Amino acid sequence: MKDDKLILGGQEFQSRFILGSGKYNVELIQAAVEQAGAEIITLAVRRANSSGEGNILDYIPEGVTLLPNTSGARTAEEAVRIAHLSRELGCGNFVKVEIIRDTRYLLPDNTETVKATEQLTKEGFVVLPYMYPDLNTARDLQQAGAAAVMPLASPIGSNKGLETRAFIQILIDEIDLPVIVDAGIGRPSQACEVMEMGAAAVMANTAIATAGNIPRMAAAFRKAIEAGRDAYLSGLGRVRQSGGESSSPLTGFLRD
Repeated sequence: MKDDKLILGGQEFQSRFILGSGKYNVELIQAAVEQAGAEIITLAVRRANSSGEGNILDYIPEGVTLLPNTSGARTAEEAVRIAHLSRELGCGNFVKVEIIRDTRYLLPDNTETVKATEQLTKEGFVVLPYMYPDLNTARDLQQAGAAAVMPLASPIGSNKGLETRAFIQILIDEIDLPVIVDAGIGRPSQACEVMEMGAAAVMANTAIATAGNIPRMAAAFRKAIEAGRDAYLSGLGRVRQSGGESSSPLTGFLRD
């Protein structure tokens, strides 16, 4: 639907699929973006900063909004420094704050994320913070001026799907910001479910990057996200808690 747009930082997007680029062969980026229909693509600033082989910026189609992330940051201070670097590199004002101290499960540090978001929004950045799905943190991020929140579905890179489903639903129900589900989505069907729940968008990377056919999987995710959004806007049918209900009349037939 053309009038159903995702709005982030005052900018309108038709697509609700945000494509990660962390594990791609750069030569496949353009094909994947075209099949995904993505209008936003993330990138690690250290890759954009590469002056040697495989600078990812050379492969991202014109017109696609860059969402640089602060991958590698362990503190708010480091994240702010990386955001400044991304702006100096010409990556714009959008930034995904990603602060991870835990090296085993790669879980985001919500406390440091709030600190970085407060500072970067004051400096005019459009901040999309990656977070563990906690309602109090989400409220703090909203208060800090975040343009959206990006809760994880399961550990980053795991492809395990919606392990935090109940907590993501709480954010969708309670937070007056777009909820973009990030990390752990492993299949198009899971992306569809997220959208049926009322999420504003889905970000995926590993599920596509590790697929046998990357462009085809990107297309599958695009269609799943669109289907889930349509289902959410249509209003899902009710669920009976017990018993069944015939979809056709059971009277006036044979014995009556």
